[in-house]
Amino acid sequence: MRIDTFYHGVEIHREEKIIYARFLRPHDVLSTCRVAGGLRTDLHYLYNHQSCEPAGHCHRLPAIAYRDPAAYRRAVCAQHGLPDGDCATLGTAANMRNACIAVHSFRDLTVAAVCTGGVEGNAGRAGDPASVAETAEGFERLPPATVVPGPGTINTMLFIGKPLIPGALVRCIVTATEAKTAVLQELAVNSRYSDGLATGTGTDQIGVAAMRSDETPLTSAGKHAKLGELIGQAVAEAIRGTLARQNHLTPGGQCSAKIHLERFGATRETMLAGICASLDHEQAELLRHNFYAIERDPLTVAAIAALAHLKDKIAWGVLPSTCWSEIMASFGAQAACAVSGDHGRLDEYRRHLAPDRTATGNRDFIALACRALALGFADKWRTMATLCPPPAHNRAEEENADM
Repeated sequence: MRIDTFYHGVEIHREEKIIYARFLRPHDVLSTCRVAGGLRTDLHYLYNHQSCEPAGHCHRLPAIAYRDPAAYRRAVCAQHGLPDGDCATLGTAANMRNACIAVHSFRDLTVAAVCTGGVEGNAGRAGDPASVAETAEGFERLPPATVVPGPGTINTMLFIGKPLIPGALVRCIVTATEAKTAVLQELAVNSRYSDGLATGTGTDQIGVAAMRSDETPLTSAGKHAKLGELIGQAVAEAIRGTLARQNHLTPGGQCSAKIHLERFGATRETMLAGICASLDHEQAELLRHNFYAIERDPLTVAAIAALAHLKDKIAWGVLPSTCWSEIMASFGAQAACAVSGDHGRLDEYRRHLAPDRTATGNRDFIALACRALALGFADKWRTMATLCPPPAHNRAEEENADM
């Protein structure tokens, strides 16, 4: 079924497991495809295909996809009536119905992005430890495989209604990648392979198609050029949309202290255990029943997010590691104040939370955050209890009962 047409030069069609672009006019295509990849001038189609379910699916097609990509392309094209020799292939486990299309224009220049995406199982940061090494015999698993890559791929098809020189086509990929990474940073997506923020996934793919014509080709797709601006806007919008649909990943949904601490090793269970360890039994039970509301309170999230970002700043060398104790104590105290609501106790909380300057590991950092949250929660209702003591007759009854 045709679902869209861009600049009278390309049609977008969607069927059950595929979105494909049919070029109405010749296009230059630059892609990461393993078959028909690189720069091509002879293609008539670019498509994105769902090869399996996002998790736990052992269908035969995914194995073909990486062992024999030419056979994979033939199988997909045969199923959908496409000429395999004229197609470039992107593959994913994402649902094609969760794709997002974004179109941005300036004067007679149109840029359209068609994106699918999932990041929850495979988000990573450039430079994270690799899981495989490619050899002449295939892919070799590298030890230690502490984290097995999970499902997750962001695929981008980008269409431009003007001719571009080859160098500008390459620059389109750079700009589109920067836009993708900016979205992941805004959403605070955690790497699954390190304690850093994600910059993409390990299996992201992209195809860029620019329509050929007699016009003078554009030479720049960087951030200073209008083309680069349109690419950044379209790709960012499409990726935000598809992640919201595929993973329910939205800015509001990321308002969570737990999410900001996950990349350092925190889980809901470890946070509950760490916080409750510093509370009495009654307080701990109250916290367990209200953990979701506490860890998603906006001021608490703000304080924990600041704490996590400052840990990054120290790790990156922006802030000196010799200031670890003062920085962590000060902003841990802000987290305690956010929970308790009593900012007059900031100095008291700082003195209580100051960590040893050598306690800089991820486990120590999570323990500090949990102590801060516990400190604030222990004081959250203490003032109310002082201001509203039990009625006098109740106190009398309690005293008589004790006699």
